[in-house]
Amino acid sequence: MHSFLRNTAESILKENQDLQNLVIVLPNRRAGLFFTQHLGSLIAKPTWMPEVRTIEDVFYQYAGQRPADDLTLIFELYKVHQKLHPAPEEFDKFYFWGEMILKDFNDVDQFLVNAKKLYLHLSEIKDLESDLSFLTESQVELIKQFWRSFERQDRSHQDKFLKFWELLNPLYQAFQSSLDVSGFAYSGKLYRKVAESLDSLAKPDKKFIFIGFNAFTATEEKLVKHFIERFEAKVYWDVDSYYLEDKNQEAGLFFREYRKDRILGPTFPETIPNDIQSRKAKIFTYATPLKTNQANLVGSILENVVGESAWEETVVILPDEQMLFPVLHTLPDQIEKVNVTMGYPVKNAPVYAFLEAVLEMQRFVKVEEGKVLFYHKPVKDLLSSIYLKSANPEHAQKLLLDMQEKNQIYVSQEELHAGGDFFILIFQKLKGNTLFEYLSTLMEEMAKRLEEEPLQRSYLYQCFKQLNRLKETFVDQDSMNIGLEFFIRLFRQVFREVKLPFEGEPLQGLQVMGVLESRNLDFRRVIICNMNEDSFPPSGALNSMIPFNIRRAFNLPVQEQNDAIYAYTFYRLLQSAEEVHMIYTTASDQGKAGEKSRYIQQMMIEMGLDMKEEVIYVPIDLKNPQAINIEKEAEVLELLERYVIQPDGKSLTSFSPSALSVYLDCRLKFYLQYLAGIKEKEEVKEEIDAAVFGNLAHYSMEFLYQGFQQRKKTDVLEKSAFKELKEKWVFPSIELGIRKFYHLEEDADTKLGGQMAIVRDVLQKYLVRMLEIDEEAAPFRLVSMEKAHKAKFEIQGQEGLIRISLKGFIDRVDEQNGTIRLIDYKSGADKKTFKNVESLFDREEKSRNKAAMQTLYYGLLYQSEHPENTQALKPALFNFKEIFNDDFNPYLQEKEGRAVGREVSDYRDHQKAYESHLKTLLEEVFDPAVPFGQTEDLKKCGYCPFKEICGR
Repeated sequence: MHSFLRNTAESILKENQDLQNLVIVLPNRRAGLFFTQHLGSLIAKPTWMPEVRTIEDVFYQYAGQRPADDLTLIFELYKVHQKLHPAPEEFDKFYFWGEMILKDFNDVDQFLVNAKKLYLHLSEIKDLESDLSFLTESQVELIKQFWRSFERQDRSHQDKFLKFWELLNPLYQAFQSSLDVSGFAYSGKLYRKVAESLDSLAKPDKKFIFIGFNAFTATEEKLVKHFIERFEAKVYWDVDSYYLEDKNQEAGLFFREYRKDRILGPTFPETIPNDIQSRKAKIFTYATPLKTNQANLVGSILENVVGESAWEETVVILPDEQMLFPVLHTLPDQIEKVNVTMGYPVKNAPVYAFLEAVLEMQRFVKVEEGKVLFYHKPVKDLLSSIYLKSANPEHAQKLLLDMQEKNQIYVSQEELHAGGDFFILIFQKLKGNTLFEYLSTLMEEMAKRLEEEPLQRSYLYQCFKQLNRLKETFVDQDSMNIGLEFFIRLFRQVFREVKLPFEGEPLQGLQVMGVLESRNLDFRRVIICNMNEDSFPPSGALNSMIPFNIRRAFNLPVQEQNDAIYAYTFYRLLQSAEEVHMIYTTASDQGKAGEKSRYIQQMMIEMGLDMKEEVIYVPIDLKNPQAINIEKEAEVLELLERYVIQPDGKSLTSFSPSALSVYLDCRLKFYLQYLAGIKEKEEVKEEIDAAVFGNLAHYSMEFLYQGFQQRKKTDVLEKSAFKELKEKWVFPSIELGIRKFYHLEEDADTKLGGQMAIVRDVLQKYLVRMLEIDEEAAPFRLVSMEKAHKAKFEIQGQEGLIRISLKGFIDRVDEQNGTIRLIDYKSGADKKTFKNVESLFDREEKSRNKAAMQTLYYGLLYQSEHPENTQALKPALFNFKEIFNDDFNPYLQEKEGRAVGREVSDYRDHQKAYESHLKTLLEEVFDPAVPFGQTEDLKKCGYCPFKEICGR
């Protein structure tokens, strides 16, 4: 296989007898490792090897120091910023800008730019002529264009920019002085220091050879030229004529400039290799619908490789680091060794997510009357994590159930601490000055619990190291106050950059790496994922405080140079490849369009290679889902037996009016909900929706009248009773209703937030209005409140007559002027008119009145329980949305078309028809020939919790 590093090693070996007198300089350590391997394989007898270094090693050696880490440097920059800025912002808000400014300062030094001239406000032509005489006319014109466009901006934008812009040069100068005092430096500062003192360098004892460089910074270029001109250094270029000779090829941008240079030009070989065109590699492109499908495709490509022993000649390039684990999980068994050369972000790890969730929870902790309370959402997330579940599964499950049943918006610290030591450690109210110690303790405790998960422990170790670095940096900042919000934001900003480095044997096995790690390396088989525009090459976004025109005018790197570097990295992979597989996705992802990379388009048009494109389809069943019919086989009929009254007079359950309404809406929904027992997922409700409000009103009315009965020892409410009820007992009844709904203990506080205070006030108005309506109807006698009523109903079964159990909770039964009123409280705007009894059981009836069916059902229950009753049974609906209407009437109206409605004054007038239709309905439920099928009315499926099961 063709190999640039091997060929270069062979050439060096021929030209140099004594290798120990050489210094080999390469772009990165990985290339140096492979170069050493190739050189070793070519040497026939023992000898001293040359010194192999990276370009940054050379600079740091001559500078006499290495750069400080970015966090320390940003702190230093912030201290200088505080002194210069009249109103400096908090450090965590400055951090983002600090990163960008530091990067700009690094570019300024790497490219040997005069900061004073760069950050000048060039509004007058005299400034241009005097201060920028070293620039060409085209560069000056670029600067003029920027300031002309700037002047067209509105005044407020101009002022903000100028204030910031004018601060940058003083900031740069003061920062340099501050670093000189502290002894810190960033890489650009060290590079500039070396580049500006080259003339004082003594001639090295060894000969320097620079190998495989593509894009120099100004400092690097100056050093390399100096070594060529003064110390007879040699350069080996990793280049191909395909992109060098064609001026339209961005990959050759830097090489074409260097070949024109007086010093660098002669170092190029007379004959430029033409490997890309001559090799005629087999190139395959694949289009997949989703990003995750790519991993399966990589596994499939590798699985089809037969008899491969030299897997180190195969590389999988991952422009998106998130693809690493999906790819590793799909590798075939025949690959025994894998070397990963890329960092995996710790922010994607479960341990980091858990640590962040612990901190996030702290933002919603509150203290009321000395009790520490935790907001339910972050608590639920933490209790659902494997770390707390494994610590005490029973307690975690109990807490989750209690939160749901009691609708706990806040959970007390005492309840959480009952889970044991780990729960006590997690659920604390933290202070700013304890955050570092707390997180250190938490990480150490988690490490003990992850002894059998080395990968997660590795992630945790990286987090622990970064935390200690952060802590050490803060120790030196005496004036820096650490608040909780400050710490959480800083934690996220700093930890998002932490990566887990993988350890392996780079010279063996399948190679998996990022794009830039592949420089100077040659592979026979290349598989590239994410060959999408905006992924490879990445999207054109240079984060910089320096405007584009000014960057270009001062020869600072712009997106064009970035594009050239990535283009070179891509075409460089083709120089030795015999087989190339490129995969791209057709679906958009995270705001990026599913468009194939420009590199694929260029190859198709320009190279004339034999490229086969294959569209990978994920099998999808496009057929409409088949109708679901649950036949009433023996097991299903056995489930229905639960409703049948047994010889002992009991049944396991009973039909409610809601269950019958569900059956009329959709037979399958009835089966799933009432026979199969599939329940909707319940959530803790912070908002008071109609259902919650209705329940609170029900309970409040119940306690209001129950309290009256207990205090007055009477069931009769005279008109005189209502004044005291309205003035004294409404609010206490609402309090009791809230306690009952939220399952609160007697001594528990009912402070449930501002929303509940509003709901209390609204409930009070509703209850007062209900009392006014009842006062008009008084006197009346309370018969029952919120009581369950049952009936035994006879129908024709498969093998004769059977008795079915019916049940319902009647909100209120009272007696008024010789009439028994069956009252149902409704939180909605249920209508009281219905066409006729038949329409109540007609599933095809679009406006079937479910509320009317339910209240008439109560008539059946009451009459069944009191067969001796001769009083009129009058159904009534107190729907809260209408009680404030002047013409409010709670009674049902039988009304067909435009005819005048007739008030239902006695259930018994409709008893025969109602019971006949109910009998028919129940006989259908038990009929083995009628399956539990889906409704034909798809509108009913819109809000059905089971629609996913049905595929609707």
